[in-house]
Amino acid sequence: MLDDIWVDDSVFALRPDFAVLVMTAHGLRNGPTDDRSRAWLAAASEHEVQADKIDAWKDAYRAFGAKPQRTRPSVDALTRRMPLPEINQAVDAYNSISVKHALPIGGEDLDHYVGPARLLRATGDEASEEALGTPEPGEVIWRDDVGVTCRRWNWRQVARTRLTEETTNAIFLLECLEPMSLEELKEAGEELADLLSELSPEVRIASRLVSSGK
Repeated sequence: MLDDIWVDDSVFALRPDFAVLVMTAHGLRNGPTDDRSRAWLAAASEHEVQADKIDAWKDAYRAFGAKPQRTRPSVDALTRRMPLPEINQAVDAYNSISVKHALPIGGEDLDHYVGPARLLRATGDEASEEALGTPEPGEVIWRDDVGVTCRRWNWRQVARTRLTEETTNAIFLLECLEPMSLEELKEAGEELADLLSELSPEVRIASRLVSSGK
């Protein structure tokens, strides 16, 4: 899937500074939260909240009509949940990197995707899980051939593609806006790859940057 993932021009028109580092991890061995992943969460919780980066996401939400105080960008919601929630090892890994860098990260089960992931502006008639509701016209969404995989850019993911303890192949979406630099985005990706490799020494990780420049 990695080479087929795309971002629609309408999203770049909204935020030309947007970039996403897409990572795939094949051969992952996930499991319940343990002392190692609990330590990652604890260390991340000690980092000072980087309000400027979170504010950039709030501005992006307002640009397509969302109210970030009601439906918060994922990294904003996460930094308000201290101590960080324990989910499973792979989710703990990417949540710790998300908080450390004030970087929205989505992690999903690659085997539950149908067709490639793509980020675009909704028409308002996309299929979505009942719990999330139907996206509004113009809303920024991630989707696949079945329908919505994440509403309001990175607000909330569907249950269908959720990372579980049984996940063996995963996709991670590390989403960047200025003032975060592409260098820091790359650094965050390398840190996440290192944590996943700790969990699964045989994991095969690949990545690709998608931005307005390429």
